[in-house]
Amino acid sequence: MSNRPLNVGLVGGGKGAFIVHPHQRAIHFDGTRRVTAAALFPDPKVALEEAANWPYPIKGYGSYDEMIAAQASLPASEKLDYILIVTPNFVHFDPAVKALKAGIPVFCEKPLTVTLDEAKQLVDTVKQLKIPFAVSHTYLGHWTSRLARYIVRSGLLGEVRWVDSYYIQGWLATKFEDTGNQQASWRVDPKKAGGSGCGGDIGTHALMQLRFVTGLEVSEVSANLEIFVKGRSIDDHFTAYCHLNNGARALVRASQISIGHKNDLGIEINGTKGTLRWRQEEPESIIIHQLGQPDRVYWRGAVTPGDGFLPKDMPADLLAEPNIPAGHPEAFHDAFARLHRCFEVDVRKYLAGQPFACDGSKYANVEDGWTGMAFIQACIQSNSQKGAWTAMPSLK
Repeated sequence: MSNRPLNVGLVGGGKGAFIVHPHQRAIHFDGTRRVTAAALFPDPKVALEEAANWPYPIKGYGSYDEMIAAQASLPASEKLDYILIVTPNFVHFDPAVKALKAGIPVFCEKPLTVTLDEAKQLVDTVKQLKIPFAVSHTYLGHWTSRLARYIVRSGLLGEVRWVDSYYIQGWLATKFEDTGNQQASWRVDPKKAGGSGCGGDIGTHALMQLRFVTGLEVSEVSANLEIFVKGRSIDDHFTAYCHLNNGARALVRASQISIGHKNDLGIEINGTKGTLRWRQEEPESIIIHQLGQPDRVYWRGAVTPGDGFLPKDMPADLLAEPNIPAGHPEAFHDAFARLHRCFEVDVRKYLAGQPFACDGSKYANVEDGWTGMAFIQACIQSNSQKGAWTAMPSLK
């Protein structure tokens, strides 16, 4: 297997886009991946100008079609090993399916698409072609998310009874889109964002955190999608009461009009033996509550197996994941880097013709992306029926 740095191509990311920059920093984190090419904007002239002004040299293309087509004639050492899609939601499906059909693995921003039908087509294409595919649910990349997953799925909290998973922001509490801010304008446009604004944008993160940590699935929802800022056509406040497949209950909630909140993603899991609490704005620690015992706080890089709560035989790969000692904080960029690092493992195996996992245990996969879209569709349907209980669609 070659150990040369992987070549990554960007789709989107020009003209002041935000999310591309955490990604491209994360790609370069380990020296084993690098951005080498990009189609940065829909207008070909602007795309080439943006590439020419990129912070470091990259090959610019006028469109992602041109970039994907060019791969067939490049030497193996110059071909793209995967592409990263950081466009608004409505430009996820087309470049993703075209890259897959060209044999190029895909790392795509969430939500996966704007319709469930498109999401299903991507699932089918990935399964047929057997190509690595990742969906960028950033917060799964925090090491403490992985510790939380281990604690809950190992049964250390007992049986899960109740989950409160949330993502609360306040940046759209006014009509910020009217100022010309492109990050706001496309998120409130149903043609670009899809049928749910707040739910699709950040509610899917809250859902994915619940599913990743607990291993449980939502079976049906009673949802309320609300618009608080006059003049908007899709939700800026989102609440879904959920039945889980083990009989437990959950609340998946999101808001973009809650003044004072920035990126307040968090989860609380109540089990029969204890409670776990985690917040991504304080991502270095997990709090455990047990009846009749002092609260336990576990810090990244300072976990002791066999301490009376954690077992002695914790997975060696989990304990080895932190890259820096406790007290030197990991944060947002580190979470992105961990996702790209794990995706790189599967991409290298794919390129070498070896079996790869892509099973959702290290990063969200295409089926997880489909589930996010299924959740949004069920919530939209429930909301249209005044919160009526609505079953989740089945991928089968």
